[in-house]
Amino acid sequence: MLTLAIETSCDETSAAVLRAPNGDRPHGGCPSLAPMGAVPLPDSGTRPLSSTPAKPPEVLGKADLGTCTSGTCPPSSTPATAPEVLSNIVLSQDEVHAPFGGVVPELASRQHIKTIAAIVGEALTRAGVGLEAIDLYAVTRGPGLIGSLLIGLSFAKGLAYYHKKPLVGVDHLEAHLEACFLENPGIEYPVLGLLVSGGHTALYLMEEPLSYKLLGKTRDDAAGEALDKIAKFLGLGYPGGPVIEKLARGGDPKAFPFAVPRTKDRSLDFSFSGLKTAALKHIREHGIGKDDARLPDFLASFEQVIARALVDNLRLAADAVLPRSLVLCGGVARNTRLRTRFQDFARQAGLDAYVPSPKLCTDNAAMIGALALKKFARRPDTATDLDLDAYARA
Repeated sequence: MLTLAIETSCDETSAAVLRAPNGDRPHGGCPSLAPMGAVPLPDSGTRPLSSTPAKPPEVLGKADLGTCTSGTCPPSSTPATAPEVLSNIVLSQDEVHAPFGGVVPELASRQHIKTIAAIVGEALTRAGVGLEAIDLYAVTRGPGLIGSLLIGLSFAKGLAYYHKKPLVGVDHLEAHLEACFLENPGIEYPVLGLLVSGGHTALYLMEEPLSYKLLGKTRDDAAGEALDKIAKFLGLGYPGGPVIEKLARGGDPKAFPFAVPRTKDRSLDFSFSGLKTAALKHIREHGIGKDDARLPDFLASFEQVIARALVDNLRLAADAVLPRSLVLCGGVARNTRLRTRFQDFARQAGLDAYVPSPKLCTDNAAMIGALALKKFARRPDTATDLDLDAYARA
């Protein structure tokens, strides 16, 4: 069974083709009428990529595997039950939004319109299949930028309707949590997940497959958002997280004192707006600029306190729910300082811990397709809903 997945929740246009673990095809359905490797459009076939500057599409290869970080995880010889990723194309819009220091929703929507057909076509080509071979369509419903979401959702609906194939809508936060299972299908439940991205920071308990219980979330800025805003204030570039990580290497994380942010009610929620304000105060009081010799120390200190705040809440949650496994996911999960602190906690707690490969940390269609296959396998009667709507908030 082949699945074509589409992801356009924010500023990455992504498409992926996955093969279900058993390789079976569903019974019934109508054959596709589209030619091999082409995406049907109302005008002149497959559109080329836009000439607007953008990073080249990233492709997930079979060697790009996530890792178990605790040292006590099941061996790699565990029988695989995850779908096979035949292609996973991700086109970033970083260069489009960099001059503005953040994502401009209207520009993001326009870029998706310009590139989605070509990205889907590239995913099919890399997988070596045509639309007539696709058995299931998957697409992100939310949360995210509503305009961007509607473009991907409308495109997927059109394909599903034209080819008379099932369509499954997916929550992209739940898909982030599933990214680890795509590479490590033997993760043991219950699972405690820490999701950290540019727009979302949250803790989830997964007691069984397809079960997602929200334990805590950010009340204001997300962790990635705080990194982006400080980078923008200092004129360091966008996206802020990778830039800060690069400039903070070799810096002293104890040079600038930051209080670890905690909520007054001692819940599992996060709050980073106060930390952002404290960072801006340090910048103004100490006159820190992008060419300042103290910049690496300042950025290392800021990065360190964010990682500590995230893992401290993870520790509190683990004490409360007693998971068997931990997962760290989302775009900020690529951060080395956070991964190291997450790994150290897992070892101290004696828990298996998993982090997706870097290309599966950011928004991508492979994780969308993987979750859609799980949902379709459990309840195939819920698919083919052309009334699916997008939603901006979780």
